[in-house]
Amino acid sequence: MATLSKHQGTERTLEAVAQLKAGDMSGLSWLYGTFAADVRRSVAAIIRDEYEAEDVTHDVFAKLPRVIRRYEGRAPFRCWVVRVARNAALDHLRARHAVPVAEVHAVADPSAEVSRSRGYDLCLALAELPEEQRRVVVMRHFEGLSPGEIATRMGRSEPSVHGLHNRGRASVRRTLTELGSAPVVAAAH
Repeated sequence: MATLSKHQGTERTLEAVAQLKAGDMSGLSWLYGTFAADVRRSVAAIIRDEYEAEDVTHDVFAKLPRVIRRYEGRAPFRCWVVRVARNAALDHLRARHAVPVAEVHAVADPSAEVSRSRGYDLCLALAELPEEQRRVVVMRHFEGLSPGEIATRMGRSEPSVHGLHNRGRASVRRTLTELGSAPVVAAAH
C-alpha cells in the first residue's frame, strides 16, 4: 500500500470530510481507516479497557455522520476527532459509574476536569512533534535538564538542541491554540 505525504493526507482528509458532510458515506470509510487507531488509543487511555475502547471507537465513527457538520477545519481533523472521542469516552465512564446523589457533594475540585483535558491536549500536541523535538521538549520541561545536558544525552550540539527546542515549543503552542488549550498569560498591571 502506497503511503501518502502529509500534504496529500491532509487533502484526502478534507475531501473525505466534505464527502461525509454531503452525505457520501465513502468519506466515512476513509476517515475510519485513517483515524480509528488514533481514536481507539485515546479512548483506551481514558477507559483503560481495550474491549470497551473498541466499542466506544465504533460509536464515535457511527455518530460521525451526525456530528461532522461541527467540524469547521480550525484544527487538524485528527485533533478534532480525537477530542470528540475523548468526550465520548468520558460520557461512557460517567454512564458506567453512576454516582449516588449523596456523593455528588463530595466531588472535589471541578477544575480537575479542565486540568485533565488540558493535560490530554498537551499529550496530543507532543505526539504531533517529530521524535527529536519531542525528546528535547520533554527533557527540558518535564525532566528539567539544561540544554547542555540534553545535548550530551542526545549526542548533538547545544545550538541544535536550542533549535529543536524552539521549533518544538512553537509547534506545541500552535496545536494547543488550535485545540483551545493554550495557556493564558495575565496582562501586567
